[in-house]
Amino acid sequence: MDGEVVFSSDIAAELASYLSRNSYDRIYVLTDTHTHGMCLPLLDRVSALTGATHIVIEAGDAHKSIEQVMRIWQTLSQTGASRASLLINLGGGMVSDLGGFAAASFKRGIHTLNIPTTLMAAVDAAVGGKTGINFNGLKNEVGAFHMPDCVMIDCRFLHTLDRDNLLSGYAEMLKHGLISSARLWADTLNYDPAAKNPDPQALAHLVKESVAVKSRIVAEDPYEKGLRKALNLGHTAGHAFESLSFAQQRPLLHGHAVAAGLVAELYLSHKCCGFPSQAMRQTIYFIKTHYPPFVFDCHDYDTLCERMTHDKKNENGLIRFTLLSDIGQVRINQEAGRKQILESFDFYREAIF
Repeated sequence: MDGEVVFSSDIAAELASYLSRNSYDRIYVLTDTHTHGMCLPLLDRVSALTGATHIVIEAGDAHKSIEQVMRIWQTLSQTGASRASLLINLGGGMVSDLGGFAAASFKRGIHTLNIPTTLMAAVDAAVGGKTGINFNGLKNEVGAFHMPDCVMIDCRFLHTLDRDNLLSGYAEMLKHGLISSARLWADTLNYDPAAKNPDPQALAHLVKESVAVKSRIVAEDPYEKGLRKALNLGHTAGHAFESLSFAQQRPLLHGHAVAAGLVAELYLSHKCCGFPSQAMRQTIYFIKTHYPPFVFDCHDYDTLCERMTHDKKNENGLIRFTLLSDIGQVRINQEAGRKQILESFDFYREAIF
């Protein structure tokens, strides 16, 4: 089944077994300059990869660009890739997004298999079939829906992540808890991803639950016509914060921007949809405790609002949000006026600093 998610404790054996059961005319492995050296060696004993073509791109979201996609297209074209070929995306969210988009658009779609190596990729980017690149200074402005044949998650990769990258992925898990149930939300708040000696089994369990939330929503609404917009909680403001951070050459990790966006959008949820103040305060306390603040002032407000107008959920020029009336009670396509949006920026600065 397209989009199948498999959890494994031996990624090489899992991949070897998968490739033995499925036939592709050519295999390509996409890595970035980090995962090529740190993660690719774990697949050395997969004999089916012996003749694979390796493509290495520059690491970092600044390289999630059309230029990198063209490099991938060039390699695929020069080596005779066809619709029966497979591109394995081994890396974080940038690799999954960019590799997925290159595969979706080459010959109108070749096969992909995602092996996420970061928490962000495991719980978000690698799952669900959304692909994309940044364009014209805007996050994921160009993209396509292209479901991978399979996603293989090995939580051992997560043990090598630094604190910032763990927290980046954990922001998406916090979002999944908020849109799912009070029990998962509480479990997510009660785990400390930045602890000196985090419990790997507890994290693996939370990852499985988080992926299950996203997979269930995607299965019901693969092309984001309705329910899937629940996954955008925190992202309208978050993407604006992220775009501003890149424009000002002080780039935020995606999950850190989402965490900041959650603060602003929980405020809007409280004001517009009656989201409980206690749950809002508890969630914001967790974010304030774990995430670095994003520093901006009132002179940035116009720019942030302008960035929001490019959000893909908008229609007829109106800025739309995914908000909550309670934990697990999602309200999509919620409109907020400029006054309320500016208040949410004020609220973020007052709550976090």
